[in-house]
Amino acid sequence: MRVGTFVPAAQFPGQGHSEALHRAVRSAEAAEEAGLDAVWLAEHHFVPYGVCPSAITLAALLLGRTRRIRVGTAVSVLPTAHPVALGEQAALLHIASGGRFTLGVGRGGPWVDLEVFGAGLEAYERHFPESLEVLLRWLRQDRVAADGERHRFREVPVVPRPDELIDGSGAPEAVLACTSPGSVRLAAAHGVPMLLGMHCGDEEKAEMTALWRREALAAGHDPDEVERIADGHVSAGVAQLADHTADAVEVLLKAVPGWLRDGLGAHVTVDGRPRAMRDPYAYTELLCRLHPVGTPRLAADRLAATAERTGIRRFALLVEGSGQLAATEENVHRLGAEVLPLLR
Repeated sequence: MRVGTFVPAAQFPGQGHSEALHRAVRSAEAAEEAGLDAVWLAEHHFVPYGVCPSAITLAALLLGRTRRIRVGTAVSVLPTAHPVALGEQAALLHIASGGRFTLGVGRGGPWVDLEVFGAGLEAYERHFPESLEVLLRWLRQDRVAADGERHRFREVPVVPRPDELIDGSGAPEAVLACTSPGSVRLAAAHGVPMLLGMHCGDEEKAEMTALWRREALAAGHDPDEVERIADGHVSAGVAQLADHTADAVEVLLKAVPGWLRDGLGAHVTVDGRPRAMRDPYAYTELLCRLHPVGTPRLAADRLAATAERTGIRRFALLVEGSGQLAATEENVHRLGAEVLPLLR
């Protein structure tokens, strides 16, 4: 079982951007110290939900500050980026880090980001599959051309070649954030693992992994290859540890609703469409029920249960739910020292 952290660089009420980013960087360094498997970095624009506007840039910094741990994006938002530019950056980080980088991509939302970056609403609503196809070809081939509705360019060489890692381990790993049956089918067709969100419970995640397997086989992927790729699925969640479960829940209920209210409430749709937001307190209570929030024993049992029910054995856990630097570092170190041994 591989346990990593999920780092949105959350700006809690009363905090500045610098404080949120410092906590994000320090929590990633603590994850390596604690023996965790990976750090997953989120990307957001113009909202305090997360103050990292370029997950791949922060990944580059953390890869330079660490020596063992994997660093991935969860996710780089593809509609506001050119797939070739993103593919070049992924190849660069993959090679320069010795194969420790994972490129997670997603569709994002219908936010004002699409206007600011000139992508337009169609990049979100219609062109995501085309952009994903160009990106994956860039990561897998030595020359790429495009003749689509959104991307059209003559054949060019892929430089640097992402599969030219010295140890011969091949191209960088890619994962796709999936929130609907359509995105699950897209991941299956392209033979990439899924990143499933922390709002989902085990039953929904099990349904999505089952759909992915059926669609991957139907797309002609070899059964052994399907099993190998499925081993890369990632389950996002929340982890908060304490000697007593009630204390861990209390920490999150005090801090997370304010962050969700301010952070998610700041999203602005590009076309003025109405949007509904979950009740922040009720959503926090749901997260506490679904994920490893409580004693180390309870946390280990919940992770093991999710692995058993869904087949997913790879986790990206939000650890900065207290909003405080020292408490986040302690949370990460307890995850490594007190939960990982129980999983082994």
